[in-house]
Amino acid sequence: MTRVALSRLPGERVLVVDGEGARELAQAELPGYVAAREAREGPRWVWDDTARWYPPLLAAGVRVGRCHDLRLAHRLLRRAPAADPALLDGPDRAVWDRLGPAAPDEPGLFAADDAAEHLRADLEDARQLACVAASDEPGRLGLLLAAESAAALVAAEMTYAGVPWRAEVHERMLLDLLGPRPSQWHRPQRLEELAAEVGRLLGTPGLNPDSRPELMAALRRAGHEVADVRASTLRAVDHPAVEPLLRHKSLSRLWSANGWAWADEWVRGGRFRPSYQPAGSATGRWASDGGGALSFPAQVRPAVVADDGWALVVADVAQLEPRVLAGMSGDRALAAAARGVDLYQGMVDSGAVSTRQHAKLGLLGAMYGATRGESGRMVADLTRRYPQAFGLVEEAARAGERGEVVRTLLGRGSPSLGESWDVDPDAPAPDPRDQARLRRAYGRFTRNFVVQGTGAEWAAAWIADLRNRLWALGEGGAPLERRPHLVLFLHDEVVVHTPAGLTDAVVEAAREAAGTAARLLFGARVDFPLSAAVVASYADAK
Repeated sequence: MTRVALSRLPGERVLVVDGEGARELAQAELPGYVAAREAREGPRWVWDDTARWYPPLLAAGVRVGRCHDLRLAHRLLRRAPAADPALLDGPDRAVWDRLGPAAPDEPGLFAADDAAEHLRADLEDARQLACVAASDEPGRLGLLLAAESAAALVAAEMTYAGVPWRAEVHERMLLDLLGPRPSQWHRPQRLEELAAEVGRLLGTPGLNPDSRPELMAALRRAGHEVADVRASTLRAVDHPAVEPLLRHKSLSRLWSANGWAWADEWVRGGRFRPSYQPAGSATGRWASDGGGALSFPAQVRPAVVADDGWALVVADVAQLEPRVLAGMSGDRALAAAARGVDLYQGMVDSGAVSTRQHAKLGLLGAMYGATRGESGRMVADLTRRYPQAFGLVEEAARAGERGEVVRTLLGRGSPSLGESWDVDPDAPAPDPRDQARLRRAYGRFTRNFVVQGTGAEWAAAWIADLRNRLWALGEGGAPLERRPHLVLFLHDEVVVHTPAGLTDAVVEAAREAAGTAARLLFGARVDFPLSAAVVASYADAK
């Protein structure tokens, strides 16, 4: 496949390098050039950061099929145990090392960061290709880079298209729960009432329930010693102030996280437009640069409503990480249990455990390092039943305790012990007991890293394939937002906005894409069955 590298040049010009040589274009010419080459050959576009290059193309009505995101790939190759990071060396290595994603509020393709402004995409691409080719696992690393880059395209398209949002539903919900919109620096009416009620019941008029020191002092004066004011702690306190206090906490979170100010910033033109950061966490899971799309609270989901004549398809895979563990470990017994919709019930049916709860406790305990209580006992019992699966996470934990990095199935490397835990290299050596605790904590991180990171790889492959299947369902010549398109991605769940007449095809596309991702990563060893709901409002999806 042809690779076309795009680099920014002074004077708002673009350098284009491919197998035929180099040429320059004016920035204004780029959308037409990209559209023409997409129609003719569908190349792989190589650029420093998808979040910088792709939004202006989408705004011009141009969709690209494939890209290679050099920023994401550089960061991945620096840590990949199978690759030699020295092969990434060049005069601009330090700039690539510190390059971050384009900020959501950057107005266009060209930014003011001089150090990163005119990076040569073609030169870095050559270094990365050489690095992958010389690695111990070029096939797996190549697949990982392709999936990561495709995920970056999905993120840009989801921001561009936006989540269908009914502002009047959101406004009515805020009015019902909080009261009228307050003036700046004031609480909503309902929060003021609850604060006053909590203060009265605790005998502390004027109490600010949002102040941890004030609240803890008031609770102590009322005879309740608490270590913190988390909701789980407060529920154990027998006092009439607890119920309004918990209600205040819930509504306060709604007001701050998804209230009027949030809507002013993130909702435009009938769409919620968050900012995503693909591979924003160490494991490769996505993060959100703004808008809170990855922690979408149930309270505001009624405002996510499909357009007239359209529907939402909500699809998710149950027990993603246990299925990933079965696939990557090659544990046939656990893979057999995963052939049904409910993996935990499959473990019960096989005779491995007596109850579904025991199955869940054991598997989650193995992945998160439970050693005590009922979960710890279940881990010990299930290790004998599923030695390969449980042995894989146990070895990852032991490697972490030795201070070693671990890797995902496709080759993403974990951060080192110092990187993960912010160890100051100039600080005095820690007490041996502290050092031992630190290594055990890092072992718990590496235990879960191998599974969660591989789960993120499966999910990236899933949405990459689904993106293309959805595009193919649309009418020829229709833009992205008039075809079935992804609007939300939450680790193991996707939401697709689609014309109502295509819902069955979209459900089938999501299932087929999940199967493709499973075969790419695990062969035919494990199933990833999806549950799907066709709804008008996101709140109706169960």
